[in-house]
Amino acid sequence: MASRQQEESWTEEAICPICLDFFTDPVSLECGHNFCRSCITQCWEKERNSCPECRQEFPEINLRTNRVLANLAEKARKFKLNQKEKERKLHCEEHQEELKLFCETDKKLICLICRDSREHREHRFIPIKEAVEIYKDGVKSSLDSLTQKKSTVLEMEQQQKQKISQIRKQSVSLQSHITSEFTKMHQILTEKEQRFIRDLREEEEKILKTMEKIFVKFRRI
Repeated sequence: MASRQQEESWTEEAICPICLDFFTDPVSLECGHNFCRSCITQCWEKERNSCPECRQEFPEINLRTNRVLANLAEKARKFKLNQKEKERKLHCEEHQEELKLFCETDKKLICLICRDSREHREHRFIPIKEAVEIYKDGVKSSLDSLTQKKSTVLEMEQQQKQKISQIRKQSVSLQSHITSEFTKMHQILTEKEQRFIRDLREEEEKILKTMEKIFVKFRRI
């Protein structure tokens, strides 16, 4: 814990109080406080020439390059990058140690402390890099197989879409044909109906005329 606090303490010394980031081209004011050159310049463009820390005013701008602080800031920047790189590495949840081995028996990544535990006694271990090479081919083979299956499924899907499209076209065509045929049949039936009605009326006229003639004869008698 003390080591961690010491690390944070010396890196904080390399942070600019204006931008809250590591110093870039740090300069010192006459009061002894330090800032990035660009930060203090921009600050003084908006306000009078005074120290943002202690508020001491200066009649003239006198910025002195602080090379020692520049070197410290560069070291702090690299240190933080290395810390982030370490944090990105895989660590054992139980022991907080870096995972360096692959347990072939349990098929899982473990740390050196896990290797010596009872849980993994008499298990087979190999370095992670070696395990990656061994299982890489298997993963590639599985990926190729999945890619092939995906391609087959997509091809079948495309074929089904084409069939659905064909069925819809056939259905539309059949509906149009049925409508056309029924229209023709309706027209034929209408014509027959009109012809039957016309023939019926003509026959009716004939019968009525004949009956009228007969009626006229009877009246004369």
